[in-house]
Amino acid sequence: MTKDNESKTSSPLIFFGLTFLLTWAFWIPAGWLSRGQYDSLSNILHYAGGVMPTLVALLLLYIRGSHQMRRDYWQRLIDFKSISIIWYLVILLTVPILTAIGIVLDMILGGTGAKLEAASGILSSPLSLFPFAIVTLIFGPLPEEMAWRGYALDSLQAKRNALVASLVLGIAWTLWHLPLFLIQGTYQYALGVGTPQFWLYMLDKVPQSIMMTWLYNNNRRSTVTAVLFHFMVNFVGELFALSLRTETIYISSWWIMAVLVIAIWKPQRFVRVRSAI
Repeated sequence: MTKDNESKTSSPLIFFGLTFLLTWAFWIPAGWLSRGQYDSLSNILHYAGGVMPTLVALLLLYIRGSHQMRRDYWQRLIDFKSISIIWYLVILLTVPILTAIGIVLDMILGGTGAKLEAASGILSSPLSLFPFAIVTLIFGPLPEEMAWRGYALDSLQAKRNALVASLVLGIAWTLWHLPLFLIQGTYQYALGVGTPQFWLYMLDKVPQSIMMTWLYNNNRRSTVTAVLFHFMVNFVGELFALSLRTETIYISSWWIMAVLVIAIWKPQRFVRVRSAI
């Protein structure tokens, strides 16, 4: 493959353009329909829009990529052995620890910390944990990370250092979610637009993106790291309803973690990855 063709193949602009266009083409009508008597159709459009990033990534991969690129893509999605025990601990424990810090500090300051959400149902019926985890994985982490980190991150890092790539991807990832605030019944709709909870939600994707790039690059470009990390964010978030102050501390902790990663490893030591896409 020539350098020019590699550049065209790995260009993230087409991916982001198609992803936003196709996702929002489903989500914007879903928001309008959710306000009437078309809940079922709205739900279909909602879920259809959610898989558009993955479909766009696969479309570009199979139209513009080589056999080697496609093989590499799927290998990175199923290669659990590329992650060491230490990194698994980082992936699985970071979110619970940051959540616990937020809860404890809020309670010390006289707050309520958090209320049990799905956790209350799981405590009363432990067998429900497995299907709950599967649903959480399928509706968000898996289809999103097959696109964001599985496809787009490499293309961004082909011409940018890891920090810039993380920032671009984190901002795009944040903005991509915006139409969900218009769809009744979604988590985002319940937060409201312009509320403190809205702004906290908008602030957490960038530091999480930095963390996931760090994990991804230090584990042989493993998409598994991003899927599991994203899963932990959603899974723990579904278990507890954090108070506003707890949520503020929690999001602040994400930024502190991201700054520490940047300060210790520095952009050039994130490991710049030559694009395989």
